[in-house]
Amino acid sequence: MTATTLTPSAATATPAARRTHRPIPFTRLLSVEMRKMFDTRSGFWMLASVVAASVIASGAVLVFGSEADVTYANMSSAIGIPMAIILPVIAILSVTSEWSQRSGLTTFTLVPHRGRVLLAKGVNTVLVGAVAMVVAMLIGAASNLLGAAAYGIDPVWETNATDLSHIVLANVLGMSFGFMLGLLFRSSAGAIVGYFIYSFVVGNLLFLLAETQEWYADINRWVNFQYNQTYLFDQQLVAKDWAYLGVSSLIWLVVPLMIGARLAMRSEVK
Repeated sequence: MTATTLTPSAATATPAARRTHRPIPFTRLLSVEMRKMFDTRSGFWMLASVVAASVIASGAVLVFGSEADVTYANMSSAIGIPMAIILPVIAILSVTSEWSQRSGLTTFTLVPHRGRVLLAKGVNTVLVGAVAMVVAMLIGAASNLLGAAAYGIDPVWETNATDLSHIVLANVLGMSFGFMLGLLFRSSAGAIVGYFIYSFVVGNLLFLLAETQEWYADINRWVNFQYNQTYLFDQQLVAKDWAYLGVSSLIWLVVPLMIGARLAMRSEVK
């Protein structure tokens, strides 16, 4: 019977080094999530409807408006209003598609840390909101020049850089609200219905309450986020107006966004 002697090298041999993979760069996540916002059928048709509505709105001002209506503010508003209504739905679908269309099974397997995916979606939401308004302003400028040439008048540019920045901010807030609803409901139908109820019902009810109830009229600006958001389109804001916007944003946007993010991080994807 012979004994087997282990050499020092064999006795102290270490297992093969475990293969490691570099994490997916955040810029790649941004690129993928941006593409996912528009390369689906729903995303494509939502984008197409934004373009069609913008063209129709600007054309309606030129065809049915008078010479006095041909101003940069009117043209930009005509184009920006359809964008402000439709674009938040795209933000909703960018989130809810992971649950309603089951793409989350793939997304959260390739990127197990959901927070990075949700952050990429949120950043893209802000980018799309800002870029969309810049595009609306450029189209509005072109429409204003076209209308002025058609009427043989000088173009009217009554909007300054501060007003334009407020319009961009208002649209970004609207997009962020849609993103928040997507996180909160994680269902396309529920989030879209919630968005339109908020946009066309809640705002009117709060306005009616402020008109009929004196106790609420004093706090309406502190509570009514929709009013403060639309206030950005038409008014010059002072310090108190920014306070109103900040507090109402905290109530309607920031707190629900935090709750929705927590629910999205913990909910099961089936």
